[in-house]
Amino acid sequence: MAQPLPTPPDHVLLDAYSRAVTSAVERVAPAVVSVDVRKRGGARDRRSPAQAGAGSGFVFAADGLILTNSHVVEDAAEIDVTLPDGRERRADLVGQDPDTDVAVLKISATELSAVAFGQSQSLRPGQLVIAIGNPYGFQHSVSAGVVSALGRTLRARSGRLIDQVIQTDAALNPGNSGGPLVTAAGDVVGVNTAIIAGGQGLSFAVPIGTVVAVLPALLRDGRVRRGYLGVAGQDVPLLRRVTRFHKLTQATGVLVISLEPDGPARLAGLRDGDVIVSLDGVPIPSLDDLHRTLTEDRIGTFATLGLLRDQQRLDLTVRIGDRPGRA
Repeated sequence: MAQPLPTPPDHVLLDAYSRAVTSAVERVAPAVVSVDVRKRGGARDRRSPAQAGAGSGFVFAADGLILTNSHVVEDAAEIDVTLPDGRERRADLVGQDPDTDVAVLKISATELSAVAFGQSQSLRPGQLVIAIGNPYGFQHSVSAGVVSALGRTLRARSGRLIDQVIQTDAALNPGNSGGPLVTAAGDVVGVNTAIIAGGQGLSFAVPIGTVVAVLPALLRDGRVRRGYLGVAGQDVPLLRRVTRFHKLTQATGVLVISLEPDGPARLAGLRDGDVIVSLDGVPIPSLDDLHRTLTEDRIGTFATLGLLRDQQRLDLTVRIGDRPGRA
């Protein structure tokens, strides 16, 4: 009978863990930068750790393109980037997408190190990940942990949900926002974006797959175009007798609270108090579901909105608009 292999001593396992972390940091840290922002109408004090807009970022193209969080550069009047070697550069905002909390900056500098993107789709719970940042000008703040969960959703400051978010227990602080989340191989698999106040071991990162999906639009247009109806709404339960009578498959809909004066929905005849239950025959049980249907390819097309008005079922044709830019 074969004898079980001996378990390596603890110090051997810890040394291997340490080597994995240090190797990843050595590969990625030269590309991680500090981002310092002066807000419109505000003063900047770089000595203050509470400086709004301070965060991290990382170079992803050697010609000076940098990724960070949209909320880090929100309402920025000036953006300064400090490189790991101490060089300071003024950055231009190429584009941002508040709905995914991603922003792209551009600096003019030579001899830049750039990260390599990994495959966030291949992550597994329990996998080692390392969060790197330059918070408040302190170089190379490093924390290591594991992927706690995949496929989470996180509400962006714009109000929309970010899908497929990575949850980790790698400790973050607000100054780490915009820094890279990397694997033991040093490949970037996420952009660190949020911590839950009061939550122990609850940190989140936007997956690099989401970043890659919006990056071409940010580089080309400075923003991500999405469909627009001009509706403010909230999720409401539907009366069971109403759903049965109208043969609806969902238990909730979207109550229209207000309409933009010249928005597509008002022009199509929607009213305050209407309840949206479908779009082109697809059930719409929540505002988040409505947001997900309003993709760029729908801009300029006509769609049928299914409504309940005074418990009567109506269909209205609406021409989906282009949401006003936010970059």
